[in-house]
Amino acid sequence: MTTPYPNSPYPPAGYGHGAAYPNPQGGYPGGGYPPQGPAAFGLAMKRRNPVGAWLGLPIITFGIYSLVWYYKINKEMAQFDSRRQINPGTALLAITLGMFLIVPPFVSLYKTGSRIADAQRAAGLNPSCSGGLGLLLGFFGFGTLYYQIELNKVADRYQQAPPGTQVQLAV
Repeated sequence: MTTPYPNSPYPPAGYGHGAAYPNPQGGYPGGGYPPQGPAAFGLAMKRRNPVGAWLGLPIITFGIYSLVWYYKINKEMAQFDSRRQINPGTALLAITLGMFLIVPPFVSLYKTGSRIADAQRAAGLNPSCSGGLGLLLGFFGFGTLYYQIELNKVADRYQQAPPGTQVQLAV
């Protein structure tokens, strides 16, 4: 059953007073706050060696790995928290062909830092990634290193879960 008002705090017609809905008199059955459960589920991210992603593999592949890495981290963040709208293809397009328009690569790099902070928050961590700092470090060639270190904090939070397996998000 669904209600015509999906954001209504009251249950649809035909539902009893279960633990998930407030009493008509106010409050929840048994008193207190609404029951707390996992906020959502997502897929665990892969932990990568920051120096390898920043320097090693890009040198070996003549810079191609940097583009692959950028696509992959945006795709993993989209799978980690599907509540966020992340299009890895658009992010990659912004830093490649978007450079002819000058602004899109900077916006994409900044937004990637914000997405990493959102992923940290969703993992229950204190967000420490800054899109502004990542953009600034990107000017000096250290953006990938910084972003991968910050992403590894999320991966380490779920270190028992292999990449691609379902994990609970905290927020």
